[in-house]
Amino acid sequence: MAVTLLSARERYGEIGLRIAVGARPVDILTQFLTEAVLLAAMGGVGGILVGGALIMIGSQFTGWQMVLTWQSAAYPFLILFGIAVAFGAFPALRAARLDPIVALRHA
Repeated sequence: MAVTLLSARERYGEIGLRIAVGARPVDILTQFLTEAVLLAAMGGVGGILVGGALIMIGSQFTGWQMVLTWQSAAYPFLILFGIAVAFGAFPALRAARLDPIVALRHA
């Protein structure tokens, strides 16, 4: 949420310009929600890749059988998307409701 809030706050000028030239609030909302979900997805994929690599390394060093199942990757990924949408919604709604005059003044 902090990253999305910071992203929206630093881009007030861009948001104001988009609204001034005809972007609807739903367009702004979609933009920021998409950014939040993509950022979370990249982090999730990176986490799964690093986790899978550590499982392979750990099983070779310890001799234990370790397996990365689809459930152990899918469930956290679904939770990740839920959190991304939930915590990305507030900054996205806030950006979508900006007054273009006020937003352009901050540019």
